[in-house]
Amino acid sequence: MNPLLGAERALLGAVLLDPVQLSRLDWLAPDHFYRPVHQALFAALRKLQADGHPALTTEEVVPLSWVTDAVAEAGLHVRGLAPEYAHALIAACPRPAHAPLYGRMVLEGAIHRSVTEHAIRLHQAARADALQGEAEGALHHADVLTGVLGDLARRWGSEPRPVAPATAPVVAPPVRAEQVAQDERFLLAALTDRPGTMDEVVGWLRPDDFADPAHGQLYRCLGALHHRGEPLDRITVLWEAQRRGLLADGTLSGDQVMAICGGLDPGSAEWLGEQVMRSSITRTAATSARVIRALAENEALAPGPLINHALHALGPLDEVRARWQIANGRPTPTPSASSPSGPPGARVHAALARSTPRASAPPSERLGSASAPASARPLRAATAEPHPPAHRPSSPLESAVNNDPISDALGLRALASAARTTRSR
Repeated sequence: MNPLLGAERALLGAVLLDPVQLSRLDWLAPDHFYRPVHQALFAALRKLQADGHPALTTEEVVPLSWVTDAVAEAGLHVRGLAPEYAHALIAACPRPAHAPLYGRMVLEGAIHRSVTEHAIRLHQAARADALQGEAEGALHHADVLTGVLGDLARRWGSEPRPVAPATAPVVAPPVRAEQVAQDERFLLAALTDRPGTMDEVVGWLRPDDFADPAHGQLYRCLGALHHRGEPLDRITVLWEAQRRGLLADGTLSGDQVMAICGGLDPGSAEWLGEQVMRSSITRTAATSARVIRALAENEALAPGPLINHALHALGPLDEVRARWQIANGRPTPTPSASSPSGPPGARVHAALARSTPRASAPPSERLGSASAPASARPLRAATAEPHPPAHRPSSPLESAVNNDPISDALGLRALASAARTTRSR
């Protein structure tokens, strides 16, 4: 028997046997059940509770009307429900007092199903946007999924925070579209033919946004030349590709570089860059959706880690979205502090249904709990730096090439040359 299905049956049987258990399940909703008949029965029990059924106030034997009224109410919303099924549910309950733990098992299954469903919707929206050349649908469904993960975390009783999994699930790479590759080649040709257009895209377009890794490396070469202030043409780009070892390792070939950088200039580099960014958004959203679905389909993963790993999988999409907003001239929105929603803390503790917590160690036995004496504390510097060095914010692409050993070598040579000139004067 499926453990989650058995938990649904045991939970309903516990409430039919002992109506008082229903008050310990305020955090559980009918849509958390998998089977429609179980959803209808739990909703019926909730309605009887709201109507003040006599079985909830009596301290004697539970009247038979509690079971028959629940079956009659549920039968109005689902077909084929017989009183015999309610008695089968009662027989499937080992201990009515274990109802909160059964409810926790039901909620765990609901969390896995909900995350799976929203991941599928995100993947479908990303594929639709990729076909239409849009990005808003994928971003909208990503926001919905983020909100669902936060609500599920509060209902489960944990704090939602992105955490990388120990072993990332393996997913198939996305299929590359020929139109996307063509836009990338046109963009590289435009940037090479008109070097001044690099300023239009360098602040928000990164090499990882290219679907073809070879195109991304070629864009990295263009960015390195632009950052060093060197001339841009197909010969200098080929030279930079050779210095980076891209010709030696087979990432690019000389004929490929000359064909791309020496192509016709088809139009606006900024518009082509936005096309590449749209493709990057839909591709990143589809990858995040596949990772989250693989996580949700892992039955051995507890709800807390599942939610945290799913939030981590959405991180790359948030990063691409922030640069997309910069490209469109919109500032990145600052997340506002929203009031926490969800079940109260007491209900969360009932949902967890954990065993008695362990006694905490006394303060004297906790390492590092007591504050260190003044004599053991490290001394701080007497004075702080009065004038911190000025820092010019660099663009994302500049940050990617700042650590280039070739750029560092050129900079050291320039400094040495300037020093020799000063001494000679």
